[in-house]
Amino acid sequence: MPEDFAEGGYHFHVMRRAIELIDAAQDPLTLESLAADMDMSPAHFQRLFSRWVGVSPKRYQQYLTLGHAKALLRERFTTLEAAHSTGLSGGGRLHDLFLRWEAMSPGEFARGGAGLTIYWGWYDSPFGPALVMGTDKGICGIAFSSEFGEDVAMADLTGRWPGATFIEDAERLRPWALAAFGADGASCEPTPLYLIGAPFQIKVWEALLRIPSGHVTTYSEIAQAVGHPKAVRAVGTAVGRNPISLLIPCHRALRKSGGLGGYHWGLPVKRAILAYEGARADA
Repeated sequence: MPEDFAEGGYHFHVMRRAIELIDAAQDPLTLESLAADMDMSPAHFQRLFSRWVGVSPKRYQQYLTLGHAKALLRERFTTLEAAHSTGLSGGGRLHDLFLRWEAMSPGEFARGGAGLTIYWGWYDSPFGPALVMGTDKGICGIAFSSEFGEDVAMADLTGRWPGATFIEDAERLRPWALAAFGADGASCEPTPLYLIGAPFQIKVWEALLRIPSGHVTTYSEIAQAVGHPKAVRAVGTAVGRNPISLLIPCHRALRKSGGLGGYHWGLPVKRAILAYEGARADA
């Protein structure tokens, strides 16, 4: 079960119920009606919601609309060349940190992680239970289980590196997990990532790392940035195979039309993350 080192997991479960109600409603919901459906007083629900996302429920509903992705493309579209000069730190506390990373060599990747020891643990995150995996060099995997369950998340990550040895050790990864999810008391040191993937995948993931929090780009823009402008479909596949959710921000890649595209851990999670980052950037 996840470690309860932060309140974010509880808040997300409450907010996920609220998000489902907001999505199902024909018209914007009032604070009073949302709170009543959640069996809370309006004041308590407002306080809880604002603490999680940084804005009021009324304001957050605007970020959850399907048109929000199109608005992001109009107002916060990032060309990766420009993003490279802005750094990785965004306005939201969740990503107010820098990352350092190194990649496994192609030969090591081809061996399927043979000889590699990967530690793992479950933690609460702002977006529900999260499975975090890491080597001695850094975090190599983050999966969210709110949509598909813990067994699916575990099978997905362990199946990527079949030759590796997996050891449960949540305490060993705890400082990195604290930093990854913006928990109180987290270290100010850069969070280390260890990218385990094919060379083309790693180039795509490196491009994703240039997108600041609260901003988005398109799959075609990423293809241009990695030197393969016609390989949009291959880029989409590489984005979807990103093993380090949230920190390598595949959720910030959208279709040129403004559609959300896919998300490996479920579109409701992608919408929640984009809305969360957008709201905090504005706040």
